[in-house]
Amino acid sequence: MAALDWTADRLLHDVPRHAAEAAPDAPALIDGDRTFTFATLTARVDRATAALDDLVAPGGRVCLVGENHWSWVDAYYAVPRAGRVLVFGNHRLAPPELRSVMDRSGATVLVGPRAELERIDPPAAVRRVDLDAWEAALDAADPARGRAVAVPATPGADAWIIYTSGTTGRSKGAVLTHRSVLAAVRATDACRKIAADDVYLLPFPLAHIAGYNVVHHHAHGRPLVLMPRFDPAGFVAAVARHRVTSASLAATMLHALLGFLDEHPDRLADLATLRLVAYGAAPMPTPLLHRGSAVLGVDFTQGYGMTELSGNAVFLDVAAHRLGLAGDDALLRTAGRPAPGVEVRVVDDADTTLPVGEAGEIVVRAPQVMDRYWEEPEATATALAGGWLHTGDVGRFDAEGYLSVVDRKKDVIVTGGENVSSLEVEQVIHTVPAVAEVAVVGVPDARWGENVCAVVVARPGATVDPDALVAAVRAELAGFKAPRHVVVTEELPKNGTGKIVKSEIRAWLAGRPELLEHRR
Repeated sequence: MAALDWTADRLLHDVPRHAAEAAPDAPALIDGDRTFTFATLTARVDRATAALDDLVAPGGRVCLVGENHWSWVDAYYAVPRAGRVLVFGNHRLAPPELRSVMDRSGATVLVGPRAELERIDPPAAVRRVDLDAWEAALDAADPARGRAVAVPATPGADAWIIYTSGTTGRSKGAVLTHRSVLAAVRATDACRKIAADDVYLLPFPLAHIAGYNVVHHHAHGRPLVLMPRFDPAGFVAAVARHRVTSASLAATMLHALLGFLDEHPDRLADLATLRLVAYGAAPMPTPLLHRGSAVLGVDFTQGYGMTELSGNAVFLDVAAHRLGLAGDDALLRTAGRPAPGVEVRVVDDADTTLPVGEAGEIVVRAPQVMDRYWEEPEATATALAGGWLHTGDVGRFDAEGYLSVVDRKKDVIVTGGENVSSLEVEQVIHTVPAVAEVAVVGVPDARWGENVCAVVVARPGATVDPDALVAAVRAELAGFKAPRHVVVTEELPKNGTGKIVKSEIRAWLAGRPELLEHRR
């Protein structure tokens, strides 16, 4: 099937409809034992559009919550098609957090599994629709009536509201439009090609921006396989059952997968069809990349992006990974180059562009940038100052145009007047054989302002020697970058995309001062 014509302004629901016109019986979505063709998916979008016309006033917000399920894919297309706005509800949030999302977004309908609706207990004014009732509403709806519902006026209409992960504070609702999501898909398409026989497995939560990959694959008429949540055994089984050729994995997922294969080497054969692993959400330690390449024998591609970019905007493609894995670790530590149509600068605090090699804030201008934060004009003005998205990430360009993400602004540690990149320290600690995972954060110190603290998880059967860990850092980096505190724990807090939530680590350490009594 020819990919969707990107030269014209499109709407999200054009994507499955285009695929259905070209190959109506081709599979679009595989969820457990159920397979939905593009014809079926398009009919479900029409039925859902009709059902939504009875539930919500035009322009109203509908919140969907729950683990990955085919209803998410319906909603991605149908809610914006109906001229309503889909609010992504992350089921991993606590009930007060989800009620806050409902309240701040003004959502008047909450759709999800019955147990989730009971757990959240939204205000009485919010209409609850459990998934069984949602399916019944679709069965009863007339698809012709759905097709007759007025289409949103422009591609610039609001489509999705996704609340940011909150790794740096209270989440804000990024408003994404039809145009911004499809622009992110177009950017991805230029840098990560989809093969004609591709079958894509998505273990990331559909309640996150990673779900834009659904639209990308549907734009090529290719199916995706859903998992309710990631687990390595389930991943291997799904690849084998559905002959999956590509998948997205966070670093934490790849680490878990390789650990599973260490324990079950006979299962490696089940991954024979897998050709490509795409990663993002957080940096991939180079030792893990090398190990993944050696064990799996697949190609890799990386995307750097965020919710406010409607997806990824900077890519380290397959060719670059092949060069890097052949001996250029410095290349593997970069995020890649901006996609066509994406402008990226590195600026100082006055928004002046910095020379190659100097670190500053990464700012982006592209059609895929969010429209605004929902009902937060001050935060919007700050984030989009001068027409550029201020990402809050610190990075630098090299002479070849590769962007390296040095750190989050908030995660830069200032100790004794010196700036320390937590990511730089983490990269060294990842080379310590006993370490499975690490997060480096700053902790308050009366003398130095902040001290460097490494919170680590040991590999199964291994013991982390804090002194040896500090020595490993000192051997590679300046002494002031070495951890003054090393805390060993059983697990690190993560959000739904596998990104380590450092704000929770800082809060945990603040409540456990005894863990920081010993200084190195």
